[in-house]
Amino acid sequence: MNKWIQTFRSSSLLVLGMVFGAIIYNIVWHNRFNELWTMNQDLRLQLQQAQEDNKTLQQLSGRQTVIKKIKITAEQASTEKIDPIDIKDIIQQLYADMEVLRGRDIFEIDSDSRLVRTLLNRKIYTVREKEYAVQIKTMLVMEHVLQIWIEVRPYIRS
Repeated sequence: MNKWIQTFRSSSLLVLGMVFGAIIYNIVWHNRFNELWTMNQDLRLQLQQAQEDNKTLQQLSGRQTVIKKIKITAEQASTEKIDPIDIKDIIQQLYADMEVLRGRDIFEIDSDSRLVRTLLNRKIYTVREKEYAVQIKTMLVMEHVLQIWIEVRPYIRS
């Protein structure tokens, strides 16, 4: 009987070790998959931007004083932590809204920037059933590139 209990304990320790090993392996696999998925989303956004920039550059190759590229940089409020995938989706939606500025004259950006700030100030974007407020902090045109810095915050309905 004592030998049977010893064998049972050894077998149960072996099975328990296999279960813990499978759990750890599953955690590591999911983390790596999440990293790859995030990188894939980032690369898709970069590809889409590059394709739009290429198309614009082909159309506007003869004009020297126009916005040929748009670059958006997102900043998070220090108190809220937002998922990077949500930020990428917000930037992608914002690119679609800012597309009207591509091809515009650089010297007319002053009136355009006022219009954009008015239209997009505190605009609400919905990503994965969560709402975020976007505020444009800075717009700068340099060497045919419109650079926009935005602040993203979770939107709280009052």
